[in-house]
Amino acid sequence: MRIGFRSILTALALSISCIVAAAADKAIIVLDASGSMWGQIDGKPKLEIARETLRSVLQTLPADLELGLMAYGHREKGNCEDIELVVPPAAGTGAAIVAAADGMKFLGKTPLTAAVRQAAEALRYTEDKATVVLITDGLETCNADPCAAGEELERSGIDFTVHVVGFGLTAEEGRQVACLAENTGGKYIRASDAKALEDALVATVVAAPEPAPAPDPAPTPAPEPTRPEFNFIPSVTMSEGGPALPDDAGNAWEIYKSAADGSRGEHVTTDYGRYKAQLDAGEYIVVARLGEASAEQKVTVAADSVAEPLFVLNAGTLIIKPLPSPGAPIADNAAVVVDHPGEGDATNYGLTKIVVPAGEQKITVRIGEGEVSEMVTVKAGETVEREIIVGIGHAVVNAFYTDTMKVEDGGLAVNIVKAAKKIDGSRDDVAYGYGPDSGYDVPPGDYVAIARMDQAVAEQPFTVKAGERVDVKVVLNAGVLAISAPGAKFIQIFAAAKDIQGNRKDFGYAYAETHQTTLPAGDYFVVVDRGEGFEKKEAVATVKAGERAEIAVQ
Repeated sequence: MRIGFRSILTALALSISCIVAAAADKAIIVLDASGSMWGQIDGKPKLEIARETLRSVLQTLPADLELGLMAYGHREKGNCEDIELVVPPAAGTGAAIVAAADGMKFLGKTPLTAAVRQAAEALRYTEDKATVVLITDGLETCNADPCAAGEELERSGIDFTVHVVGFGLTAEEGRQVACLAENTGGKYIRASDAKALEDALVATVVAAPEPAPAPDPAPTPAPEPTRPEFNFIPSVTMSEGGPALPDDAGNAWEIYKSAADGSRGEHVTTDYGRYKAQLDAGEYIVVARLGEASAEQKVTVAADSVAEPLFVLNAGTLIIKPLPSPGAPIADNAAVVVDHPGEGDATNYGLTKIVVPAGEQKITVRIGEGEVSEMVTVKAGETVEREIIVGIGHAVVNAFYTDTMKVEDGGLAVNIVKAAKKIDGSRDDVAYGYGPDSGYDVPPGDYVAIARMDQAVAEQPFTVKAGERVDVKVVLNAGVLAISAPGAKFIQIFAAAKDIQGNRKDFGYAYAETHQTTLPAGDYFVVVDRGEGFEKKEAVATVKAGERAEIAVQ
């Protein structure tokens, strides 16, 4: 079953709202701003779903809740230290958190363990009650152990809790981060199925009423007959007649009471690996899951005997090695989408090993702007390994003020478009990025790099071949103009030369006493306005490529 965008948005909003509203007086949301958040759900990037969810939820929070925002992976690629307390915890921070999330770039790694630890320290968790809400769509990628961190924070904190919202994680992936919540007395919620999420919130997140006073002790009952230590010991196999999975296979068990109509009733528990339990006698619906495969059956449990049901997943293992070009190493940033029969698709990154239901699988691999799809058939109990070559090249784009002076400023914006123009003269956008040395994985073909630094814009055509790197140099032929105008309320820059209609081209403005901007080499006309009752002042300036020009307008 495919999960729609609106269902995911509703489920995620409910998760955050219930958790944060029930949090301590002071809390921090830790937001995953890594590159994997560009993954899509029904054509909508997950980062946009997260932004819209925050925008919706933060309108309904208590006014006195001191709430902050911490993010990771939002400023640099490949940097495990890219963690920032973007909005310190305070009352009335909803609008600031929404604005901060809207401005994030989502491009780095996933140091979720270090981010939770820093959030705890920002909340002074060893002195005060504190709550952290982690929203992540990926697993730890910075060589840290979230389970051990949860145990350490629980020992050190006064009243410290971590809640984890697994955004689009599989059951197997969720197990690897659920311990961070469980080890601190928090909750793990998998935001992938709206109905299941709603049931989990009712059962585990919403505060339960105070229990009634304990009744007077009952008379000591007579000794009960001897019962087995465990009366429910299930096992699971990949195929009919195949071996049972080992204890560390990573499978999950979901136990429900059987409703009167034979469907799933009240949720009893979820557990992992080799599961043994002492259950109340009765009828149950049991679901075994591993990766994207599952098997469900009704089980009768008795008090004085052992039920040992076998669950056949009818599934195989798929190993996908995504390559940008023949002979290249595996691309860790590749998105691998497995569209399997039954319940929809699953997205992983880099080398992908996934259990899927037996049958035909559509495998789509995306690296940068390149994409390729293949059909693969997996049989029950079988492991299929496949290399999928996307066939892309890599372009590294830099801008230069002059032929030899490189732009090192992070404000540099780069847009990659196709070289061929459409009938209306426009070009198709391909990719965009910021800062020097920005890299782009694109299919072979002809492109144009458009570099913009403030008011200076230039283009450079280039060609990409599969498996090759091309360095693209865009010369802006520009310099910097710095204007100082004490007392000014408004500064505006125009081209010195007028067009045939007597108008000057506008090159930007600022509501300030100073203004600095990058401009194409040439002559300019500066107008300074000190407000009502003052005469406007004018000045001229000349900008040379690769040089800084400074003027003062008194």
